[in-house]
Amino acid sequence: MKMMMKTMMGCGIALAIFSACGSKSESALTVSGLDPVKFDTVINEKPVKLYTLKNANGMEVCITNYGGRIVSLVVPDKNGKPTDVVLGFDNIAQYADTLNSPTDYGSSVGRYANRINMGKFKLGDQEYQLRQNDKHNGRDHCLHGGGTTGWMNQVYDVVEVNDSVIKLQIKAADGENGFPGNVVATTTYKLTADNILDMVWEATTDKPTIINQTNHNYYNLSGDLENAAYDQVLYVNADNFTESDDSYMPTGKILPVEGTPMDFRTPHAVGDSIKSEYYQIKNAHGYDHNWCLNTAGDDTQVCASLYSPKTGIFMEMYTNEPGVQVYSGNFQGVDGEENIVRKLGKKYPQHVSVCLESQKYPDSPNHPEWASPVVTPEKPYYSHAAYKFSIK
Repeated sequence: MKMMMKTMMGCGIALAIFSACGSKSESALTVSGLDPVKFDTVINEKPVKLYTLKNANGMEVCITNYGGRIVSLVVPDKNGKPTDVVLGFDNIAQYADTLNSPTDYGSSVGRYANRINMGKFKLGDQEYQLRQNDKHNGRDHCLHGGGTTGWMNQVYDVVEVNDSVIKLQIKAADGENGFPGNVVATTTYKLTADNILDMVWEATTDKPTIINQTNHNYYNLSGDLENAAYDQVLYVNADNFTESDDSYMPTGKILPVEGTPMDFRTPHAVGDSIKSEYYQIKNAHGYDHNWCLNTAGDDTQVCASLYSPKTGIFMEMYTNEPGVQVYSGNFQGVDGEENIVRKLGKKYPQHVSVCLESQKYPDSPNHPEWASPVVTPEKPYYSHAAYKFSIK
């Protein structure tokens, strides 16, 4: 789900990058080719660094506490070659430059992932107006908690870190971007010995609010980030999806996937249907929709999977959430973004990746018939997603 932020002003982040004395040796680079020095900085008086999780099977996950972002995710392919399977930048300066290189790559999104209609919702008798940052066809919604001032563009505090786990914390004030309640939220990433990247989000509040966190990795399991990922094979365990209008907002209708290009109950290549004339795909220039999962909150069942026949890398997804947003990188490589240089000097084309974002349904605060995103002092927030990697 693309952050449409080109109409927004920069967020005035104070950025100071410290240079290391002397040159960095090649041995200091991560397996994915990142130089940690390029992430060593201070933003808004908080230290920012690059942290690395590893396991004995050759997996490596590099994470910056700026936005709780996964910068690289290395998985050995069918020939044992280390393959970075997510999009991103290779320096903190581009992540922090929300005017010239706006992105949600790899971020821990909050306070509310996805869209809220016109940035408005009610809790009890109180109506709240959120920051509107997502304009399409005459409508302006709140997307990903407010965009440049959402959590993905703030510095998380590192409260725990070792070779396999990093726990990040953020504190959000009552009224931030229009959301009620003082919130303390954590994101925990864990890389297990059996090749699972496990993600847990938890939060407490001092008064009723809404929370809907997710991770926003853009996956290309072929590792070829300069060509469209049409051959990625997608599976989604869902009989239904939420219909969207031409501003990417749910209409309130839940439609069956049967007989439509939205049906991934039998795995097939994304490119088979991404250019369909079906109105939902035409409106979104590809896939950018919420699927209503059949797993009903059971995070022991596979809710979605992705596979690259080129590398043999197979990824299975699990979550306790009712929905998954599938976004096919529709705004990559278009409208000027084709000129932005990303990780290791590459430029990304349209449809270069697939995002699989666990979530409450978009605009849930305005649809009481859907799973509620309301969090109270008595009912803290908990969300879980896991991505298991193997060779198929």
